[in-house]
This record gives sequence, C-alpha cells and structure tokens, in this order.
Amino acid sequence: QVQLVESGGGLVQPGGSLRLSCAASAHIFSIYAMAWYRQAPGEQRELVATLTSGGSSVYADSVKGRFTISTNNAKNTVYLLMNSLKPEDTAVYYCNVETQGSAITNYWGQGIQVTVSS
Repeated sequence: QVQLVESGGGLVQPGGSLRLSCAASAHIFSIYAMAWYRQAPGEQRELVATLTSGGSSVYADSVKGRFTISTNNAKNTVYLLMNSLKPEDTAVYYCNVETQGSAITNYWGQGIQVTVSS
C-alpha cells in the first residue's frame, strides 16, 4: 500500500514562508493530478491547489499569488511553497494523489499542521 508522507509544516509568523513536501513511499503509476487540501478547525476540507500531469494548475482564490504547487514526477513528490502567510492559512494540510485509468485511486497523506501566528 502506497503511503504519502508530508513534511515541512510548523509555526510561522504572519508574512513568513513555508514549503510543504509530500513524498510517496513507492512509485505511483498513471497519476492524473497531485494536490494539496487543508482543513481548519470546525471547517470542511478545502482544495488549496492542484497540478495535473498535463501541467494545468488550479488554486483557491484565497491563495492565488501567494502559494505555488510543483512536483517532481520522478520522485513522486509534490511541494507547496507558501509565501506571505496569513493567520487564516492556519490548518492541517493534506496532500492527495489521484490516478487515472480503469482503476482510479485517491491516496491521502496523514496531514501536517501549519500554524501562522505572532
């Protein structure tokens, strides 16, 4: 069973930056998209950014211009560079990998805490 392991979270001051990483424990075939979601306390999980294998990216309006998603396909790793962080970015961040083909599979990381506070 493939596992996704996130790293890079923590506590940062408003205006600061963090880079999240998510690495797969084994090669994942037929990836359609890799993405980051987040869930704040009392809120539903929301999409932050996604990047398809074709190179198309989508960002939540709240993070456009501040966050950048990127991947290293050879390493089955997805990154999220977060700049100009705000307190409202505080949440547990989850990475997601969706495959394509006859057996679509969604893999999820265990989540990593990002706290933006002075």
